[in-house]
Amino acid sequence: MLRRYRSYPLYVISPSEIEIRSDMSFEEEPIHILAREVQELGNKNIPLVKVLWNRHGIEEATESLKNQ
Repeated sequence: MLRRYRSYPLYVISPSEIEIRSDMSFEEEPIHILAREVQELGNKNIPLVKVLWNRHGIEEATESLKNQ
């Protein structure tokens, strides 16, 4: 079921705060590693890392594969 989007002013990032490239992308840097875990998938172990990014709060931190 689709829901109507409600605007939230904190989700709006002004272009003057970040450097936007010509292909409409921008670069973010990780600030802190919040958590690490290893997820088992069949006979494989997949290391995961939860990362805090420089323009997001803790509630918006992402989990990504650990670079090896």
